[in-house]
Amino acid sequence: MDIRQLKYFVAVADARNFTRASEQLHIAQPPLSRQIQLLEEELGVQLLLRNSRPLRLTEAGRTFYEQALQLINRFDQLKTSTRQVGLQQRQTLSIGFVASTLYGGLPMLVRKLRHHYPDVDIQLVELTSTQQFGALKSGRIDVGFGRIRSNDSTVARTVLREERLVLAIPLGTPLAKETGRISLKELQRQKLIVYPKEPRPSFADHVLSLLSDKGIRPSEVHEVREIQTALGLVAAESGLCVIPASARIRSDLCYRLIDDPLATSPIILSHRLNDNAWYIDTIKQLVEDMYAEQPAWLDVENNFFPTQDTSAKPQSKDAA
Repeated sequence: MDIRQLKYFVAVADARNFTRASEQLHIAQPPLSRQIQLLEEELGVQLLLRNSRPLRLTEAGRTFYEQALQLINRFDQLKTSTRQVGLQQRQTLSIGFVASTLYGGLPMLVRKLRHHYPDVDIQLVELTSTQQFGALKSGRIDVGFGRIRSNDSTVARTVLREERLVLAIPLGTPLAKETGRISLKELQRQKLIVYPKEPRPSFADHVLSLLSDKGIRPSEVHEVREIQTALGLVAAESGLCVIPASARIRSDLCYRLIDDPLATSPIILSHRLNDNAWYIDTIKQLVEDMYAEQPAWLDVENNFFPTQDTSAKPQSKDAA
């Protein structure tokens, strides 16, 4: 078994078709099929169900695919990092993020990273939480900051904090007459705006699930792509919107804290499982130092801080 065979297998698994995979790899189909066959013979198990259209992976094939993908990514990272050292190039750290983390601690964290590691080229890539999982496995990013708990066994995660949710309300409306906490029941039969519209699952599903668990049914649900659009529609009195407490970015709205202990959204640091690169512990330590400073954006009263690392404990249900 060699890295070439692993790349061949991953290409076939992604394409679900030998012909398309051979075209992508620029090799003829017979030798590609032969290499996959040799791989199966060496492992002693069947990896592909060849009689299905499109091709499907066996249970063993799915396990092998995930592990092969990690090995290929590490092999590519090994080549890149070695070249960088040998050519005295700057090391690159790619960080995936969801937009709402820009209203919280991400900018401060990146400033700290750049201050402590001026020779590292830090790149920021905006991706949804779901997109980050694929980007981690493909090597496009090194770490991600998102809001969805993943069941992916190849991705480790740490919940940095649970952020309270607030309800954004148009000024001048009955619900805006008070500024205290508000019950989720007030959303019964109200027009609700959720984001992002896609890809799913997303923060929108977290909000809708939270309401469904309480038996609360909005009169109408309007899905939009971005939080800025959602809050703009709230200001136009088109509905109400549930958002993280740190995302109170418009001054022409009323924000009321939702009075429910389950009405939170996690800030999650994700990285490849068993990745022991220097930046993992560094980022965790910098986040801890950052929280200890209690910056204005943190709003400590509206956040809960886990005491345990949850990276090795995949949950059975998406929570955000």
